[in-house]
Amino acid sequence: MTEPKRCKYTSSAAMDYDKTVEAMDTQDDNEVDPPTVQKNPPVGYNPANGGGGGGGTGAGPEQMSMDDQDNLDDEVRPEATFSFKVENLSRFNDSILSPPYYVRNLPWKIMAMKRNNEGTTPASKGLGFFLQCNGESDSSNWSCFASAELRLLSVLPGRDPFVRKIRHTFSRIENDWGFSFFMNWMDILNPENGYIQNDAITLEVHVTAEPPRGIFWDSKKHTGYVGLKNQGATCYMNSLLQTLYFTNQLRKAVYKMPTEADDDCKSVALALQRVFHDLQTQSKPVGTKKLTKSFGWDALDSFMQHDVQEFLRVLLDKLENKMKGTSLEGTIPKLFEGKMISYIKCQNVDYTSRRTETFYDIQLNIKGKKNINESFKDYIATEILDDDNKYDAGEHGLQKAEKGILFSKFPPVLHLHLMRFQYDPITDSSVKFNDRFEFDEKINLDPFLEKPEDTPATYILHAVLVHSGDNHGGHYVVYINPKNDGKWCKFDDDVVSRCARNEAIEQNYGGHDNDLNIRHSSNAYMLVYVRESVIHEVLEEF
Repeated sequence: MTEPKRCKYTSSAAMDYDKTVEAMDTQDDNEVDPPTVQKNPPVGYNPANGGGGGGGTGAGPEQMSMDDQDNLDDEVRPEATFSFKVENLSRFNDSILSPPYYVRNLPWKIMAMKRNNEGTTPASKGLGFFLQCNGESDSSNWSCFASAELRLLSVLPGRDPFVRKIRHTFSRIENDWGFSFFMNWMDILNPENGYIQNDAITLEVHVTAEPPRGIFWDSKKHTGYVGLKNQGATCYMNSLLQTLYFTNQLRKAVYKMPTEADDDCKSVALALQRVFHDLQTQSKPVGTKKLTKSFGWDALDSFMQHDVQEFLRVLLDKLENKMKGTSLEGTIPKLFEGKMISYIKCQNVDYTSRRTETFYDIQLNIKGKKNINESFKDYIATEILDDDNKYDAGEHGLQKAEKGILFSKFPPVLHLHLMRFQYDPITDSSVKFNDRFEFDEKINLDPFLEKPEDTPATYILHAVLVHSGDNHGGHYVVYINPKNDGKWCKFDDDVVSRCARNEAIEQNYGGHDNDLNIRHSSNAYMLVYVRESVIHEVLEEF
């Protein structure tokens, strides 16, 4: 398979088309510091079809179209599909650029050209198919990571397009990426293959992009939310804080905590109030130094990654203690506390030991498990105590018994920790499992309850906390659906951006991408679900 690469050849046709676009700009190209992006379409540009005229040698009029009609004017969208029709293909001997289409506030273009395949003897002709980003920018410090599908559409009903995928960090040095030999030219011209009709082909791109770096990105303007500054290695904390902030019922209680007499440097409650208040009212990224200082951390601690689950437990414990003796007492367990029953049941005598335990989170084993359902089955799986491991049943003596766990109550807000980091006895060290593990947007946990509760244990996914890297380190981000309206956002420290649902969910399953031969080291390690019956109460805005 041909590896994707940068286009190292630009023809006069493509260059002329660029100049035409630039000449039609109505504003100057001067950039500010930090730089912004010119986003003026060519004259005649019609948002309803993605672009207007212009052309290159050997090609007829171009037409643009897109499949996301709901957001035609949204130039900061995270993804888009757009197409480009090249006509008079039998006379096409040069290269051409499509009109621009905007994703993440950057202009993206399809670049097509006729190329020699130097790897064959004699040399054969092929279609060069590239995706270009921000090609006219004079800025040297910008970059944008994106993944894309490059498609040659079929004209035959029901026939799938020919597709190749790319992943690339676009920059001024490498502002295009794709395939110099996408498909053999004669295969394209052969009408039996179904790609050409009336001497024309249609190229299509579906691109998903991260927010650009080195170019000003206004999180508040684009999403309505702001991020948190990273002190060095506090991205894990930032992800958790955003998750708790958007648990609105908790935020409301945090604001009401009595902190008037608290020590400004030592009060976790006061510091958290300030962080939440700034997240709600500020237009720029919020600092967290006072919060980490209230934990007793010094500067070095802020450059060390702490255990996520332990940090969350400590923070909730501090809030719970702060609320004791006030009208807020019980808020934390009311939101996060569930109950389970640990039991041991003798098989040959009438004796059962039962102990009720509370939990604020559940650790799920994912190794060898396909999804949440299988992990919960594993969690409540019974163990037989027999032979040398018989149960001491007091007056009944040593007995063969069944040991297990049953859930008696699930909380309104359910924190699930996926055990991606586990001890490996072979290497005598902690390793990260990047195995594929699926989780649904809606789950039902009734089968794992000892007996049904008053309302179904149906949960809606609210947040996906993601780790990229290995057991030695990495980066943390969180995807949140703040209003339970299907509009997901990605919180990456100081940058907040809208994202597609599949980026938040399916793309964080982990596993292997066979199309790109990539092992995903970026995957979910913690999930936050909210009970459907109380979701309006938990997420109620104020």
